[in-house]
Amino acid sequence: MGGKTGTDGAATPEPLPASRPRVAGDREVELLESAIEVLREVGYDRLTFDAVAASAHASKATLYRRWPHKRDLVIDAVGLFMDCPAEQDPDTGTLRGDLIAQACAQGGLDDDDVVDTWSALLPVIHREPELARGIHERFVAPKIEAARVIFDHARQRGELGADADVDTLLMVLPALSIHEALLSGRRPGPERIAEFVDTVVLPACAASLVPRPEHR
Repeated sequence: MGGKTGTDGAATPEPLPASRPRVAGDREVELLESAIEVLREVGYDRLTFDAVAASAHASKATLYRRWPHKRDLVIDAVGLFMDCPAEQDPDTGTLRGDLIAQACAQGGLDDDDVVDTWSALLPVIHREPELARGIHERFVAPKIEAARVIFDHARQRGELGADADVDTLLMVLPALSIHEALLSGRRPGPERIAEFVDTVVLPACAASLVPRPEHR
């Protein structure tokens, strides 16, 4: 092992280099916000370190030292949506109230930044497995777990049918909202989200799996 020799003759190990050096606090946030801005404007494939550096009034060297690949930069930028109000338990006392409050909070399904970010990422994550894995870990998984908390509370209050499939229910509102936003071009505001909850999610929560009668 290498190292320097101290005054007492003992070898002191060299400090290990940080694999991804940090950029100081607020400045890092500014860089990540610039990355989100560029991502929303041009998409993932056309996002470059040049464009992010210009937007943030930074040098490319600063970006490359912290994020070796633009994938790493985007994953960390998406991490700005972590620990947001949409990942907190609104605890309104009803499943309907919780679903709407969570979806319409900052970082939720009604947030323009979130919708635009998904718009930019969905065309590429199927062919970028490391990007997909990072986005799931930093963005998708925390929101799924936050929604699971409110479904668990709903079950305790008796708002879910005995055979309700929570894993499927967790996907219903995001799927409807993102589909409408990306494919129809209409952003699902609070009223539309409430409509999804009332007409699709809540009926599915209490539905019983009754066998269909056989035709003779």
